[in-house]
Amino acid sequence: MSDVESSSHGGAVTGNLRTLLRVEGLLLFCAATALYQASGASWWPFAILFLAPDLSFAAYLAGPRLGAVAYNALHATVAPLLLGLASMLLHWPPAGSVALIWLAHIGIDRALGYGLKYPAGFGFTHLGRIGPAARPSSPGPAA
Repeated sequence: MSDVESSSHGGAVTGNLRTLLRVEGLLLFCAATALYQASGASWWPFAILFLAPDLSFAAYLAGPRLGAVAYNALHATVAPLLLGLASMLLHWPPAGSVALIWLAHIGIDRALGYGLKYPAGFGFTHLGRIGPAARPSSPGPAA
C-alpha cells in the first residue's frame, strides 16, 4: 500500500487544519513580500524569480517519484530559510532577497492549496488532491 492510500483522506489534511495551513501559507506570502519591500530590493528580480521554483515541474517528465522529490525540494521552506540565514551570517543581501522571493512563492502555493507532493502523482498533495486527482472517481459503466 502506498503512503497516499494509507488513510481515508489519501494522506492529506482536511477540515480546519487544512484551512489553517492555507492561511499560514497566505501569511507567509504576505510576510515575505512585505520584508522584500522593506529591504529596498528591486522588484525586477521578484517578478523574474517568483515562478522559478515551478521549473521543478520538469522533473515529472522522468516520472512521478522523481517529480515529487524535485518539487518538494524546491517547495519546502527548509532551503530558503537556510539561504536567508546564510545571507544574514555572511552579510550577503542578494541571497536574502532570493530567500524572500522563494518563501513568497511557497506561501502563495500553500494558500492556493498546492501542497507538497506524494510520489503517487502531481495531484496528490499534503493539502489534498488537486487537478484531475481531485475529481471523484466515476462509477464505471452501468450493468
